[in-house]
Amino acid sequence: MKHLLFTIKDRRIRYLAKGILVGIFAGIVVSLFRLGVELILGNVIQLYTFLHSKPVWLILWTLVSIIAAIIIGLLVKSEPNIKGSGIPQVEGQVQGVIHVQWWSVLWKKFVGGLLAIGSGLFLGREGPSIQLGASVGLGTSKLTKGDETEEKVLLSSGAGAGLAAAFNAPIAGLMFVLEEVHHNFSPLVAITTFTSAIVANFVSLTFFGLTPVLNIGAVTALPIHYYIYLPLLGIFLGLNGWLYNKVLLDILPKFYQWFSFIPKHFNSVIPLLFLIPIGYYLPAIIGGGSGIIVQLPEWNLSLIFLLALFFLRFIFSMVSYGASVPGGIFLPILSLGAILGTLFGQLMIDHFQMDQQYLTHFILFAMAGYFTAIGKAPLTAILLITEMVGGLTQLMPLAVVSLSAYVTADLLGSKPIYESLLEKLLPVSNHTVINKPYSFVHTIEPYNHLAGKSIKEVQWPKDMIISSVRRGKDYIVPRGETKIRTGDHLVVMCDLKNSTAIQKALKEL
Repeated sequence: MKHLLFTIKDRRIRYLAKGILVGIFAGIVVSLFRLGVELILGNVIQLYTFLHSKPVWLILWTLVSIIAAIIIGLLVKSEPNIKGSGIPQVEGQVQGVIHVQWWSVLWKKFVGGLLAIGSGLFLGREGPSIQLGASVGLGTSKLTKGDETEEKVLLSSGAGAGLAAAFNAPIAGLMFVLEEVHHNFSPLVAITTFTSAIVANFVSLTFFGLTPVLNIGAVTALPIHYYIYLPLLGIFLGLNGWLYNKVLLDILPKFYQWFSFIPKHFNSVIPLLFLIPIGYYLPAIIGGGSGIIVQLPEWNLSLIFLLALFFLRFIFSMVSYGASVPGGIFLPILSLGAILGTLFGQLMIDHFQMDQQYLTHFILFAMAGYFTAIGKAPLTAILLITEMVGGLTQLMPLAVVSLSAYVTADLLGSKPIYESLLEKLLPVSNHTVINKPYSFVHTIEPYNHLAGKSIKEVQWPKDMIISSVRRGKDYIVPRGETKIRTGDHLVVMCDLKNSTAIQKALKEL
C-alpha cells in the first residue's frame, strides 16, 4: 500500500513538473505569435491608410496578397491539420481519432497564422493559440518519452495554456479544457492544465503587462431593474447563434463550390483579394475584432450602421474561415456578439429609456451569450469575459444571458460548433448516433433457441447493442465469445425511436 501511494504521489509530481514545462514553452510560443499578429496587423492597417494617398501601390499590394495566399496554400497542402482554428483537431487528438506530427503543426501553424491573421482577414488568434499550445504539450510528452495517457494530459494542458496566454485568462483556459475538450472532470487533467495555464499566463503577462485584454475601465454593477432585459438579450443571441452555426456548417461550403477551379488549399486567395477594398475603405474594422470591441461604445453608431457592420463582419468572417486558412472563429464570434450587444443596448436606450452608461455592460453580456449559443460552453464564456475585463461584478448578469442563450440555441437543435466541425473533418462512419438513449431487458426463456449460442453467432437486429448480461447476481461485460444461457437477462441499449421495433425483432428471434 505504501509503495502504491508513493507511486501515485510521484506520478502527480511528475505531471505537475511537466505541466510547468508546457506552460513555459506554450506561453513563450503563444506570446510571440500574439506579438507577431499584432505587429503585422498594425502595419497592414497603416499601409491601407497610406494607400489613400498612393492608390497606385494597390497593384503591388495585390501581388503581395497573392504571394501570401500561395505560401499559405503550400503550408496547408503539406500539413492539412493546420487549417481552421485548430480546436476541432485538438479535440480529435484527445479522442484518439486524429493523429498529427507536433513539430510540423507547430511551425506551419505559426507561420501560416501570422500571414492569414496578420493580413487582416476576419480571423482570430485564439484557436491557433490553443493548437500551438497543444502541439507544445504533445511535443513535451514525446521528447520526455511519456506514455499515451501522459500525451493526452499534456496535450490538454497545452491547449489550456494556449488560451490562457492568448487572453490572459488562466481559469477560462482550464474551464475550456474541461468543458469543451474533455466534457468531464478529471482531477489529473484539471491540476496539470491549471498549472500550465497559470505559468503560461505569467509568461504572457511579462510580455504584455497587467492591462486586461479588453481594457474598458471599471464597469459598475448593473441595476436590478435592468435585469428584465437580460433574458430577452439571451433569446436574441440564441437565435443569432443558431443562424451562425447554420451558415457556417451548411451554407458556407456551397459558396466555395463556386470556386472549384481553384485548388482547395489555395482558396485563401479569394478572401485576401476581397479584403483589399474592405481594408482600403474601412481599415479600422479589419482583423479579428478586438479593436472593434473596445471602440464600439465610443463610435456612437446608428442602428443602421450597426446592422451594416454586423452583416459585413458576419459574411466576411465566414468567407475568411471557409478558405481553410490557419485562423480561428473565437475572437470573430466575440466581436460579432459585441456588435449584437451594442445593437440591443442601443434599442433599449432609444426606446426604453435605459441609461447610456450601461451600453458597455450589454456589450460584455452579449459576447458571452453569443459564444455560449455557438460553442455551447457557458462556463468558459462567463469566465473568459470576466478575466478579459478584469472584474467580477458582472457574474450574475453574464450567467442569466448565457443560460438564456444556451436554452434558446438548444431548443432550436443547435450543436456545439467545434464538435460539428470535428465531425466534418473525420471520414464518414457507419455507426449509428443515439439521440435519445433507451435501455430495456430481454430475458432468455427456457424455450429460447439463443440459449447455448455465443453472442457473435447471433444475427442481432440493427442499431442496438448488448451493454451487459445479468446472470443471477452477477453482471457480465459481454464479448463475442460470451455464451448465452437460459435465464440470462440481456441489457439492450438503442435509440428510443427504434426500441419498439427492436424488442419485436428480439422476440421473433
